[in-house]
Amino acid sequence: QVQLVESGGGSVQAGGSLRVSCTAYGYTYTPPCMAYFRQAPGKPREWIATINEGGSTVYADSVKGRFTLSKDNAKATLYLQMNSLKPQDTAMYYCAASFSADCLERRQFDYWGQGTQVAVSS
Repeated sequence: QVQLVESGGGSVQAGGSLRVSCTAYGYTYTPPCMAYFRQAPGKPREWIATINEGGSTVYADSVKGRFTLSKDNAKATLYLQMNSLKPQDTAMYYCAASFSADCLERRQFDYWGQGTQVAVSS
């Protein structure tokens, strides 16, 4: 069973930057397909980005150009760099992993992190 442990959340002013991370345990490297979701109070969970085994990425329109997914396979860690943060980015951020095919098209994931809170003030 894969365990995902998240860290790096915090509070930042609008326009600032933050990097959150997700480390996988129970698997030697980062799982072949990983993603980030977020959920703001009173709103449904929103998919924001996915990275596949080869490092290709896809982003939701709401974060495209501002957020960047990357990974360090040796450290089994996924990183989400968030720049030009807006108050609308305030949410609990969750990493997720899958071992299924069609990674960049997939929106259902098998393993989830505990979440890390990101708060952006205006």
